[in-house]
Amino acid sequence: MSADPWPEGVARHALETVDSTNAMAARLAPQLSGPAWIMAGEQTAGRGRRGRFWASPRGNFYATYVMHPTEPPEVVALRSFVAALALRDACAALTGLPGAFSLKWPNDVLLNGGKLAGILLESIGQGGRVQHLAIGIGVNLIGAPEPAQVEPGAVLPVSLLGETGLRIAPTTFLDALAPAYARREESFARYGFGPTREAWLAHAARLGEPIRARTGSQVREGIFETVDPSGALVLKTRDGRAAIPAAEVFF
Repeated sequence: MSADPWPEGVARHALETVDSTNAMAARLAPQLSGPAWIMAGEQTAGRGRRGRFWASPRGNFYATYVMHPTEPPEVVALRSFVAALALRDACAALTGLPGAFSLKWPNDVLLNGGKLAGILLESIGQGGRVQHLAIGIGVNLIGAPEPAQVEPGAVLPVSLLGETGLRIAPTTFLDALAPAYARREESFARYGFGPTREAWLAHAARLGEPIRARTGSQVREGIFETVDPSGALVLKTRDGRAAIPAAEVFF
């Protein structure tokens, strides 16, 4: 299947080895006149949410989309949903298996119920303005961490190769992801979060089912009702509805 053309006005930097693509994005951002994708063959200091180490063997996908947004920080942060949808779009297009992929709040893509990909947003700004946003994306194309390396209770990681038998090169994946992101970004910029939110919910994992949300030492259990217009997870608990802006979700 041929990929859509590379999006106009978006730079592309393909590197062999970096500490992390998000760190490289932060270094390059002041020099960029427009958005850019930064991809690396391997990372020596890849990281996930909350500073966790992200294993980065060669053959998996590591890239960061960096841009200079104009919206307030709370709107900029909603691009985690934009990125998740674009990731799912690319996976579905490359595999022809749209029903196999779902989205886990706040920022993971699942394949057959296992964690295939993660997204890490990092921004630099001052005075209530975001100067640049880095959207880091890691996808287990050919290998995934062993279950013993995963936090107890977390969704177990899977690889695209292991689940589908398809071997997709990182460059091929970026060729599909970049135009997919451009389409989702255009919708977000033009129409706001509403259509993005609706599209995300259409592919949400465990919607309408019991889940657990952990914030620090507090764990809340309830039915995953929706994501509200601010991007917060909404749970129906025994004490009523609760909107949770940030948490780790367990099934």
